[in-house]
Amino acid sequence: MSKKDYYEILEVPKTATQEEIKKAYRKKAIQYHPDKNPDDPKAEAMFKESAEAYEILSNQEKRARYDQFGHAAFSNGGSNGYHSGGMSMDDIFSSFGDIFGGFGGFGGAQRGRRVSRGSDLRIKVKLNLKEVAEGAEKKIKVKKYISCDSCSGTGAKDGTSYSTCSTCGGVGQVTRVTNTFLGQMQSSSTCPTCAGQGKSITHKCNTCYGEGIIAKEETISFNIPAGVAEGMQLKISGKGNAARRGGINGDLLVIVTEEKHPDLIRDGNDLLFNLYINLSQAILGSTVEIPTIDNKVKIKIDAGTQPGKILRLRGKGLPDVNGYRTGDLLVSINIWIPKEVTKEEAKIFEKLKDSPNFIPNPGKDDKSFFDRMKNFFQ
Repeated sequence: MSKKDYYEILEVPKTATQEEIKKAYRKKAIQYHPDKNPDDPKAEAMFKESAEAYEILSNQEKRARYDQFGHAAFSNGGSNGYHSGGMSMDDIFSSFGDIFGGFGGFGGAQRGRRVSRGSDLRIKVKLNLKEVAEGAEKKIKVKKYISCDSCSGTGAKDGTSYSTCSTCGGVGQVTRVTNTFLGQMQSSSTCPTCAGQGKSITHKCNTCYGEGIIAKEETISFNIPAGVAEGMQLKISGKGNAARRGGINGDLLVIVTEEKHPDLIRDGNDLLFNLYINLSQAILGSTVEIPTIDNKVKIKIDAGTQPGKILRLRGKGLPDVNGYRTGDLLVSINIWIPKEVTKEEAKIFEKLKDSPNFIPNPGKDDKSFFDRMKNFFQ
């Protein structure tokens, strides 16, 4: 998809002055600012698009190259190493934060403060086959850092014993201006005094000693959807460690492990069961009972059943985690051959070994093991 023209994005003519371009960008940036459009991906995209256009058109040399070659001037970095795409929010506010200052109570100063984030926690949860099939609600005790109640997570005594950082004036960032042969260069970095928080503690909390967090065991409830599999990871947002001195909690990452079922083997959404029958059952037919996830069911074994035959019980497997389908229960028939027989049993089989029905004579419908497996997986 072709990129929009930078002049069209800012709605200025190609003859626009630098002041007109700056004014147009400021108007767009304020219109699509994240603080005015929370959780709006379209506004965020427009905000970044406007910043990208301003980055090029506000620079005389980049603008000249753009006027001559268009977007091709900056593809693959351009011959002079320019790159106009992929700006993050931090890049935008770091480079152009001064443009928002003093408008409507939001802008560079507010955005400059660093928002800390607590670390994520990882736990393993073991599920049996029934829980995998039906989903499960779990309650887990987790040792973690939580926000200190005594200071409301601020780290300051009574939650009020702090003052505006004198180094950054509460912005959370410090700006440095460096003189170069190209002119003055402005750069911003996290305030070293307050670590980007914009405030300094005057009296530390007696409970958390200024950290804003304390260690505690917490019981967390969450639901696990049906159809999960070994190694899958679920994210429980905001249930990880609390951040120091306020901020955003980390996430709880739940890693799924499965208990082995005594009889059933999982193969994706299908379940496999190895059924052993004796020679008489295979020859004469029989009705046998087999396990499923919930209970036991009876299935019919036809007379003359061959070893390796696979019976399919549709819908008796596991649901797909995305809800697309439910797997099947596949019953593989194995004929048990006794290793030892009595004299009477031996006499019976001695009489039968030369019987016409006991002489191997596979027909075209009696597929080999490899043919059966080939058809099964098609």
